[in-house]
Order: sequence, then structure tokens, then C-alpha cells
Amino acid sequence: MDRKKLAVIHIVKKELSLSDDEYRNILKKVPGVRSEKDWTGNKFNKLMRYFVRPRHYRVTNGGMTLRQKYYIRQLKERLQWDDSHFQNYIYKYFHKRELNTYTRHDASNLIVALLSILKSSPDKRRV
Repeated sequence: MDRKKLAVIHIVKKELSLSDDEYRNILKKVPGVRSEKDWTGNKFNKLMRYFVRPRHYRVTNGGMTLRQKYYIRQLKERLQWDDSHFQNYIYKYFHKRELNTYTRHDASNLIVALLSILKSSPDKRRV
């Protein structure tokens, strides 16, 4: 198994707050292995497709999806905002400091707002 793929899996595992037992059960169920060491072929893709299903792709129940969360992080980086600036912005306009408390709707609105800022920035127009 490629180290980068293994790192991605462990990031997703952490983001989904999976316990080791839950994670091992998913490994047995989906790609049919007990450990990443036993992986061959497309087992990584199979596991990632399982994680992106709607039930598992949510950061919290009713909350934003991991895809939204990563896209927001990417937009923040493209805007070159530090954490403090980003936190102040989301609190000022969305009245919530913690990104993990956002609903899918809140996250969508935040993405639209960040894209608008990015488009209006002359040096960061590539969207």
C-alpha cells in the first residue's frame, strides 16, 4: 500500500471519528481485508467509495459533508487567509466559530461567499 493512500485513509478515519473497532469492521466488510497490509488492486478505491456515501460522508449528522469541508479549506488557502482571519470572517458573517457545527446549507452559503471573494480578488481569479 502506498503511504499517501494510507495517510488519506487515516485522515478520513479521523474526520469521521471512527473507532479502531468500527474501522476494522469496515475493512472486513468493504474491501474484505483485516489490515491495510493485505491490500491489492482496487481495494483503496472501494473503501473510498464506501466512505463517500452520504451516511459516511457527513462530518456530523445533518452537518456539512467532508467534500464541503475540504473545499472550504482549499478556498481558504487560495485566499491566503490565516486561521484567525478565517475564524473572524465566518463568525462575523455566519455567527458560528466552529466549522464543524455548520449544516450543509451553511457550508454551501459559505462556499458561495468565499468563491465570490475569490472572484473579486484581482490576483486570485483562478477559480
